[in-house]
Amino acid sequence: MFTETIQYLQDQGLTHPQVGLILGSGLGELAEDVENAIRIPYENIPNFPVSTVAGHAGQLVYGDLAGKKVLILQGRFHYYEGYDLNTVTYPVRIFKELGVETVIVTNAAGGINTSFQPGDLMIITDHINLAGNNPLIGANLDAHGPRFVDLTETYSLRGQAILRQAAAKEGIHLQQGVYTWVTGPSYETPAEIRYMRTIGGDAVGMSTVPEAIVAKHCGMEVLGISCITNLASGMQSSLNHEEVMEISAKVKPRFKNLIKNTLALL
Repeated sequence: MFTETIQYLQDQGLTHPQVGLILGSGLGELAEDVENAIRIPYENIPNFPVSTVAGHAGQLVYGDLAGKKVLILQGRFHYYEGYDLNTVTYPVRIFKELGVETVIVTNAAGGINTSFQPGDLMIITDHINLAGNNPLIGANLDAHGPRFVDLTETYSLRGQAILRQAAAKEGIHLQQGVYTWVTGPSYETPAEIRYMRTIGGDAVGMSTVPEAIVAKHCGMEVLGISCITNLASGMQSSLNHEEVMEISAKVKPRFKNLIKNTLALL
């Protein structure tokens, strides 16, 4: 199933990555800091999907960052683009096949928690799946993990502690909370946001949860970070993707420092 993809990537020089990173909207600039980089456009990789969203560069980047061998998805894939969840999470399976041990998932998200402000960074402590689907539906891939996966600790407690330690080193204030996954691409209604807040959601977005579930299925450690780019529907006058990109750009220096310090501590 993965042989053609793995063979191609190994032929390009990708060997023994330790950490896989999935960079969300507007956060892809971190990949530019990778040393000894090998950059491969998604369209060149056998069986790989192609990112279609503004703010996603659409390439795989391999190399050295903060003392670790990293494999970065500079641009992810979303359910709302029309891909099924097996396709959305295919790169995470490739991480597993290449030997990645830790996956860091990032995203741009709307703030539901009334104490959050645009520009905040949030450690994902847990998630709520409101998309009505699961990437593990279908035949189980026994070589990667069990049929029934325990999600009690989807987001590593060790990883959360490392994120806090990394933030403290730079004087970065971190929020923490529960990420709520919806399909998109329409933004949520004010009523839906009130519902999410009632059931315990702190932030909302259209990604991350499928990748986190599959990474957990594969036995990899998962760390999650949300960049709060806007207040959710009903909490500000209107919502648009341009604002997401604008706030992401302002957060980039803090975000990059946080990730580099986290990698150094892993």
